[in-house]
Amino acid sequence: MSALVLDGKALAAAEEQALAVRVASLAARGGRLPILATILVGDDPASATYVRMKGNACQRVGMRSQRVELSAATTTEELLARIDALNADPDVHGILLQHPVPAHIDERACFDRIALAKDVDGVTTLGFGRMAMGEPAWGSATPAGIMRLLAHYKVDLRGRLAVVVGRSPILGKPMAAMLLNADATVVICHSRTRDLPALIAQADVVVGAVGKPEFIRAEWIKDGAVVVDAGYHPGNVGDIELGPLVERAAAYTPVPGGVGPMTINTLIAQTVSAAERALAN
Repeated sequence: MSALVLDGKALAAAEEQALAVRVASLAARGGRLPILATILVGDDPASATYVRMKGNACQRVGMRSQRVELSAATTTEELLARIDALNADPDVHGILLQHPVPAHIDERACFDRIALAKDVDGVTTLGFGRMAMGEPAWGSATPAGIMRLLAHYKVDLRGRLAVVVGRSPILGKPMAAMLLNADATVVICHSRTRDLPALIAQADVVVGAVGKPEFIRAEWIKDGAVVVDAGYHPGNVGDIELGPLVERAAAYTPVPGGVGPMTINTLIAQTVSAAERALAN
């Protein structure tokens, strides 16, 4: 029996229709159109593509995007000043600093300069701490998108053993916290974990977030597991060897078309929510 496909592309498209209605309602009530400010430092082609995709998603739901493009020579202080200006702009509801920034910039300091109310990508230390403690905060976009996808397909996480492979501050660590908050039992691993195949073999839910193409082998994953691949690499492969799992897993996210569309959709949804909160206040 074939596994259930957790189709992020289809869900994101459906969610965009609902978001467009909410954006139109904001405008009808005299509110400002939601604006997502995107900051791109340097000329990395992949980062430029991601920023363009996010701008296109804004356009599809009727909201606006404000692109801030800075040279690779930008200093930490200059970037902090631009973030301060966006924090102070009442027309801007969300701020996205595209990762990675050039190596000479203190990325963590710049992430943490984003105001909590505008941290719609869920990258600040304060936002992570509040989310982990079950307090109101925008979740990091990729793991929050994964949680929305699992909820849509009614994947029950309560009491299930979830193994997260990856420990980045904007993916692996918040993913583990969100799963724990959903009553899963969570083990967080990484590329240097001892006996990694044996740990993965016990998992009811496997999340690949290690950033290495097909690092997690299909033979490590037990029959009937839910498989979430948050990676994307050239050749349309993720962090997990998905091919053999199509007939063995209970459910899986395809690559592409699984996690990626939900990441962008969550960023847009959280920006719309931020605009709604601003109007209410």
